[in-house]
Amino acid sequence: MTREIPDIVIGRLPIYLRELTRLAEDEGKLNTSSHELGKRLGISSAQIRKDLSHFGEFGKQGTGYHINYLTDQLRDILKLTQEWDVAVVGAGFLGHALANYHGFLHRGFRISWIFDSDTTKIGEQMGELVVQSVDELETVITQNNVKVAVIAVPASYAQEITDRLVTVGVRAILSYAPIHLNVPDGVEISYSDPVIQLQRMTYYL
Repeated sequence: MTREIPDIVIGRLPIYLRELTRLAEDEGKLNTSSHELGKRLGISSAQIRKDLSHFGEFGKQGTGYHINYLTDQLRDILKLTQEWDVAVVGAGFLGHALANYHGFLHRGFRISWIFDSDTTKIGEQMGELVVQSVDELETVITQNNVKVAVIAVPASYAQEITDRLVTVGVRAILSYAPIHLNVPDGVEISYSDPVIQLQRMTYYL
């Protein structure tokens, strides 16, 4: 089922979830429609209906979607009914920002560990976390059955760290390293590179 659904569709589900949460929590709305969502997100209403149809029927013609119900369904589809502990590797400026960022809370994730190889950073307090030695990486990941990790290390170390994470069972990796990483089947990897995004946009200037 998972592999039959295009990844681009999966990528839009968190966007729908975020907007539904805003509608409910910030604006107090109980119901919405594909037309309203589409207008707010810049996505056609037909595309939204098609995306959701991969997973079932969540609305009624003429009445639209009950926001709380659709939110619960999307959280279930995205496996966000539990809180995922996340390990961050790299305690530089970006790792420090991630450790202090509270936007993960209440959205399904908790930054629970941060690692680095720099002895001057090990033991440093970052938010509620203490930087641990990267030498402890495998032990912590294994003991806590960690499945999600963020890589915030230089490109030259990224593949090595990725390999170590995968070996001990991590199956979802968000990489901020400016390099393509090789992972085996069964491991999902996503990249966040602001330079790439800026370069894409300057084409249109």
